Amino acid sequence: MHNIRLKLSFSWKILNHGSKFSKNVSILENGNVRSISNVIQSEKESPSWIDASDSNTLSDLTDSFIVYNDFITEDEEKSLMNELEPYMRRLRYERDHWDDAIHGYRETERRQWNEENSSILNRVSDIAFPPPIPKLAYVHILDLQKTGVIKPHIDAVRFCGNTIAGLSLLSTAVMRLTHDKDDSKQADILLTRRSLYIMRDNARYLYKHAVLHEDESVFMGQKIPRDRRVSVIMRNEPDKNIPEN
Repeated sequence: MHNIRLKLSFSWKILNHGSKFSKNVSILENGNVRSISNVIQSEKESPSWIDASDSNTLSDLTDSFIVYNDFITEDEEKSLMNELEPYMRRLRYERDHWDDAIHGYRETERRQWNEENSSILNRVSDIAFPPPIPKLAYVHILDLQKTGVIKPHIDAVRFCGNTIAGLSLLSTAVMRLTHDKDDSKQADILLTRRSLYIMRDNARYLYKHAVLHEDESVFMGQKIPRDRRVSVIMRNEPDKNIPEN
């Protein structure tokens, strides 16, 4: 795979818990505010990468797949897991999924959250599903064991719309996007622990996505250790105008 790299995360910091993300300003790590023009420039210096096979694939994904590194803090990750773990540990890891897309997983859906975690998910909604985009009420929790794998697939259009947003908890992983009609068009994406990814439009509809097995977890030639990974996934409502294949 050619090393065509694109850094896609935005540098920002929430000063007040639960504050909304602003498209017009960015808050630096030292607390200073700068203009959006400087934010665009800073994207070239961010640590989030896409490794694409070719320039056309890179162009396809430039605006349709974004990763925000360190979207949540360690304490916020702990807060989410503290709420999820008591229920998840009662579930058994499954080997077979109904559509054969996932192996070594357990999953659930959740609608009610405590106040702190509701605030975290509201921040995700502010970025991924701004009004008037209607998001699904239930949040999907996908717990992938260390040896688990998500095989290449495109989410069924009857279940969700054009946007999928996911928080990556407990482990970094490599996601691979492969064009549905041309397997030579690929991109590997590094999803760091505590990052948020947003996949929409071209990335969502034209590319199969997979999370690589621990034996294949390599990014830009570097081995990426895999561990148990919990994804907190939000989606918008299905588009009734898009027919199923």
